[in-house]
Amino acid sequence: MERHRIFITRQIPEEGIEMLRRVADVEVNPVDAPMDRAELLARIADCHGVVGLLTDRIDAEFFDAAPVLKGYANYAVGFDNIDVAEATRRGLPVSNTPGVLTNATAECAWALLFAAARRVVESDGVMRSGQWTGWGPLQFIGGDVSGKTLGIVGAGRIGTAMALMGRGFNMKVLYTSSSGRRNAVLESELNARLVDFDTLLAESDFISIHTPLTPATRHLFDAASFSRMKPTAYIVNTARGPVIKEDDLVAALKAGTIAGAGLDVYENEPSMAPGLAELDNVVVLPHVGSATRSSRTDMATLAARNLIAMLEGRRPETCLNPEIYD
Repeated sequence: MERHRIFITRQIPEEGIEMLRRVADVEVNPVDAPMDRAELLARIADCHGVVGLLTDRIDAEFFDAAPVLKGYANYAVGFDNIDVAEATRRGLPVSNTPGVLTNATAECAWALLFAAARRVVESDGVMRSGQWTGWGPLQFIGGDVSGKTLGIVGAGRIGTAMALMGRGFNMKVLYTSSSGRRNAVLESELNARLVDFDTLLAESDFISIHTPLTPATRHLFDAASFSRMKPTAYIVNTARGPVIKEDDLVAALKAGTIAGAGLDVYENEPSMAPGLAELDNVVVLPHVGSATRSSRTDMATLAARNLIAMLEGRRPETCLNPEIYD
């Protein structure tokens, strides 16, 4: 019996690759960079399964280029790169990797929050440059965290984890819900309050974004949103870059409309909006929210398990279109 053929569009932790090699012939893109579109489409022509990343657009063109494809596994929790409706129309299962990176991403959000509020990167730069001349009472004054109000935009797995990690800081927690559903965990554990978006903007000292990217959330934060925030407030984004209109954020940071920001994702990755890199009141990370040994390995093995299930005709653990199995 012919073995299945699998292509992995980018190097992932070996544990996941090894699982796939036990059941199929596997090829991995040897270049640590997103593939050229034409090259990707050519490479998947005879593949039964593909593991890909957010940088890979999975749409009708992709499916047309892979006539023997049995399934696609996304090495990410977000899936705005996948046309799930088109996959469903074709009866092709697609999956993502939720859950395994929850704590890592929530921890990254806290790292950004503290780094921005306490001006960690800025003061580190002064120290490394040899420009520091000694302690002074007005140096690097930042924002307080304890006892302040934390606004969670998108109180799903990661947003909930991020809020719960702040228990020791005695923060008041507000959250929004696009579905209108209450978050029983946040309300029982933290006495959190479900509010509308405008209330969250007006009352929060820190806003942490955890919503998926949808047509409704694209540019949710723009000049109008920033103008409704406190001038002492900070915004953190570990979700999806286009939730923030980045040019408007640059303008808000320059003008002092808000105090600061911490970003792990960008509107046009890997590029940043002009002027962002020159600002001292923003901390910028290269999309490392899930970058811990255990999280990245668990993402690889979950993606592998999902794809193996698809190849065997079984419903994968974290299927994005389970209705195709009904």
